[in-house]
Amino acid sequence: MELKGRVVSTKMQKTAVVEVQHLVSHPFYKKRIRQRKKFKAHDPFGVKVGDMVKLGNTKPLSRDKHFVIEEIVKK
Repeated sequence: MELKGRVVSTKMQKTAVVEVQHLVSHPFYKKRIRQRKKFKAHDPFGVKVGDMVKLGNTKPLSRDKHFVIEEIVKK
């Protein structure tokens, strides 16, 4: 699974919190709703808050960390 998101926190060592947004259509009203979810990801690059990154799956690195930052899309 490949996700793209924005870095919202880098206060942990070698870990970044990435917020991923996607659009969902309401089943009855058909309005498109923006939903978001935060993932903890391993950070080998030293990203900064606000960077757009691409996440990839990895084996569980800790209780919450199951993703790794594969590349920085936009600084």
